[in-house]
Amino acid sequence: MAGGNQTHVTEFTLLGFSHGQPFLFVLFLAVYLATLLGNSAILTLVFLDPQLHSPMYFLLSHLSCLDICYSSVTVPKILANALCPQATISYGGCLAQMFFLMGCAGAECALLAVMAFDRYVAICQPLRYAHAMSWGVCVAAAAGCWLWGMLDSAVHTLLASRLSFCGAARLQHIFCDVPPLLRAACSNTHPSEVALHAASVFVGLSPFLLVVISYIHILATILGMPVATSRRKAFSTCSAHLLVVALYFVTANLNYNRPSSGYSPAADTLISVLYCIVTPMLNPLIYSLRNQEVRGALRKAVRGQGRLGSMG
Repeated sequence: MAGGNQTHVTEFTLLGFSHGQPFLFVLFLAVYLATLLGNSAILTLVFLDPQLHSPMYFLLSHLSCLDICYSSVTVPKILANALCPQATISYGGCLAQMFFLMGCAGAECALLAVMAFDRYVAICQPLRYAHAMSWGVCVAAAAGCWLWGMLDSAVHTLLASRLSFCGAARLQHIFCDVPPLLRAACSNTHPSEVALHAASVFVGLSPFLLVVISYIHILATILGMPVATSRRKAFSTCSAHLLVVALYFVTANLNYNRPSSGYSPAADTLISVLYCIVTPMLNPLIYSLRNQEVRGALRKAVRGQGRLGSMG
């Protein structure tokens, strides 16, 4: 409903920070640097190692790009606000932050589904793999994921730009996202809520179901393999992706589909931090620890650097 005290908002106060907090600055800086280092390492390995020049790792490089974008959308502003007496973000900056955050979220959902399809074809229909996952298909799929995320985000941002806020615009959060904006608005939020629920189904649930269906077929195929070494290799290439999928979709669902009853600002902020900031840091660690080919490429790169150092 429209209120009589609506004002033209020029900035939002972020109440996730009560005052300047150097400890949080150090913590978020460490997480951000680890995210940049880990995902940049994945990108570098995929680019340099010929053994990683395959559709699977091409898609993984896009996942690393998304994770870097995820963190870079939110963390630099969080770092600036962590040391300020009052944490704020401009109205335009808030909408821009939300746009890129939601865009990355939609793109990552779609990309994880494409990565699951890649593993399905490789394991269940290996004779069709070269055709089904050709470079043209991979490039089109990756571009489609990015475009799909940005189109979905444009809808949410457009609807959010039509919201009105009464009095002091305050968000119970440490960055801008759709749920805290809807809670702070004093105008009709129904269109945004409908769009968020629709996105949860089409952008979130549908890719997740595709992942589940793909892995049901993959599991059945792996269990039917006669050779134990073949089963171990198949599990090795899939386990990292499964861990990433589980971590991402669980935290995303908690972030955007939490019930309004029993709402806690602290719990909401913690879940958002796990979803948007911690998960991008963990993804390259998961792939480094669980994937034999990535570990092998990393060892070769380290040995190469060691030889260069000894020659110098």
